[in-house]
Amino acid sequence: MGPVTGRRVVVQELFESPEEALAKGFVVEDAPARDPAALGPREVLVRVRSAAVGWVDLLMSSGQYQHLASPPYVPGLESTGEVVAAGPEAARRAGERVIVDGLLAGPRSLGAYRAEGSFQTHVVVPDEALHRLPASLSFDQGAALLSAYETAYHCLVARGRLGAGETVLVLGASGSTGLAAVELAKLLGARVIAVGRSREKLAVAAQQGADHVIATGDASLRDEVKRLTGGAGVEVVYDAVGGALSQEALRCVRFGARFLVVGWASTPAVARGKGLRGAPNANPLPTNLVMMKQLDVLGCPTAIATAMDPSIRPPRLGAVLAWAEAGALRPHVSHRFALEDVRAALGAKWSGQVVGNAVLHP
Repeated sequence: MGPVTGRRVVVQELFESPEEALAKGFVVEDAPARDPAALGPREVLVRVRSAAVGWVDLLMSSGQYQHLASPPYVPGLESTGEVVAAGPEAARRAGERVIVDGLLAGPRSLGAYRAEGSFQTHVVVPDEALHRLPASLSFDQGAALLSAYETAYHCLVARGRLGAGETVLVLGASGSTGLAAVELAKLLGARVIAVGRSREKLAVAAQQGADHVIATGDASLRDEVKRLTGGAGVEVVYDAVGGALSQEALRCVRFGARFLVVGWASTPAVARGKGLRGAPNANPLPTNLVMMKQLDVLGCPTAIATAMDPSIRPPRLGAVLAWAEAGALRPHVSHRFALEDVRAALGAKWSGQVVGNAVLHP
């Protein structure tokens, strides 16, 4: 087999904001030839079939993520595809359907393959960065599996200690990790109340197993949750939204509840210094309620926690892959884009058009 060529997206510099990155960044260009004969002993050449589009791609390109790849780099945190060729010491073989692990290769990883993001037709990654794509999943579903469901697992299981019979309030339930949290909570035997801005989007959360859905603005969140729980409130809040909705959710819990801080989608600019100065109270939590209700407020930074203690990942990863193999997890993909439409894809994700996940087809 001779060298293979293709296309790729490149982030050539970091921008001041996600909006500027959308307007000026993410250049699509011809990719250098990849020569299978030049692969290292444990390297694998993968033809990318589907690449997940995420918030982090934009946050990273504008300096708002906790660690940053150095430009120029190829964005895209995880993908699926087919093995084209492999080095002599690699376990993978040509034709195998695989998931490229975004914690072990690509811009969120910390090793030598950090520039090998998923927004390109071919990637070269180490053998250990690949997992067999579960037979129950399509390429699109597989690209949306690891980051979302590992986040939900870390938050609900490792941090939240969610148990069967408990009730969890999922904020941002139509997002990528929100939908994953709905599914995972049901697998754990919990009762799920899904919260979001759109009844149409929340219909997908209901299809994924949510017992009840609440569209913000239609009714008082506190009143609805109290009604659904017989006045008791919920044991766990999964908060990927932040802002004013966090404060509302604090009034929906029972004594001794766990409040899981997963993200702040409503105020993304607070992640960088300029945002903190411009909006110092973007995500306040009333400590009087925390004290009087004896709440556990738990930060849940999945990627950081895993980097600090890699031993927490194998059981989490094993559980997610096993559930997927059994057909118990069904990642929802609402939008699909060609590689050349990468800015439209990122814009759809950023503006909240996407339900669950969006993917690129390089």
